Amino acid sequence: MKAKIKVAVVDDSALVRQVLSEFIKSDPELELLFAASDPIFAIEKLKSNWPDVFVLDVEMPRMDGLSFLKKIMHENPTPVVICSSLTQKDTDATMIAIESGAVDIIPKPQLGLKSFLIESRNNFIHVIKAASRSNIRILKDRIQKVEVKPVKKEPVKKEIPKPENRTKPKQEAIHHNKPILQFKTTEKVIAIGTSTGGTIALEHILKELPHDAPGIVIVQHMPEKFTATFAKRLDAISEMEVKEAEHMDKVRKGLALVAPGNKHMVLKKSGTNYYVEIIDGPHVSRHRPSVDVLFRSVAKSAGKNAVGIIMTGMGDDGASGMKDMHDEGAYTVAQDENSCVVFGMPKEAIKRGGVDTVVSLDDIPREIIKFRY
Repeated sequence: MKAKIKVAVVDDSALVRQVLSEFIKSDPELELLFAASDPIFAIEKLKSNWPDVFVLDVEMPRMDGLSFLKKIMHENPTPVVICSSLTQKDTDATMIAIESGAVDIIPKPQLGLKSFLIESRNNFIHVIKAASRSNIRILKDRIQKVEVKPVKKEPVKKEIPKPENRTKPKQEAIHHNKPILQFKTTEKVIAIGTSTGGTIALEHILKELPHDAPGIVIVQHMPEKFTATFAKRLDAISEMEVKEAEHMDKVRKGLALVAPGNKHMVLKKSGTNYYVEIIDGPHVSRHRPSVDVLFRSVAKSAGKNAVGIIMTGMGDDGASGMKDMHDEGAYTVAQDENSCVVFGMPKEAIKRGGVDTVVSLDDIPREIIKFRY
């Protein structure tokens, strides 16, 4: 019989501890090891037993979650899921936690907490199980390689005006059923999709790219409000300009656009120029933003002028879209198992026959730079 995944919950909210404990106890694959109100209590319990996954709050009395996370990563590297409030202070602290080794984020609102937690049961369980399968030692090694020093950037070329103002498309625009009139262009578009372990992986890639690298569109599974903070961090360490994508942003050389949390991002073409639309719509492959939604739009709008890169992450989001890109003539790349924190998304894309080449994370920047000119 398969051993259960042992979970420890450390959160100063009695409500959060109660609801999460009920979730964990109700799932046959999970076991609640303990629920503690702060890290000091947790440290005492850890003397007798150690969990497979921690669910950890950021702001707590006596010892904050960041200090406890660093202690965990130093003593016994273990997957940690951060359960964080959607405030600016908490999002900033949570990004520091991700930089310190946390594998994923579960947001919690300031209001309507109980109903939110109950509605999010399946997502909580999915994230905990995904975290348990992560290769935390690879993540720890990557964290040590990423430098956080801001870079001096080359002057950014003046951006070409965005296409004429349009209203945001309705949900059915996700499917891209209408044929697109193509104009020849030599500009390459790099589309990247990733999830668990992707924040550190993206930092590793972006800091290696030159200021005039091809335009990049990125989906990193992350809740709303966290993507803006993440994009700012990437911008600080990269010679490229990096920003959270806005509706009708142009895709251009030297710019990387990160899909905003809780919105889909699709690539469109106007003449010889590419731009993105930020749209609502149902979750696709369990996610919003979805890598599949982005990749399918890139297949339609850019075809052989695109490069698709699928990286570390749990599940199969992006596998179908990458096959579409491959079938339309795009060059497609998957991160290899040895460098993935979770070899789920790349494995599924390879399995479906949509991948041209499999490379390590260290080699992905080279794959992008190939299409610089």
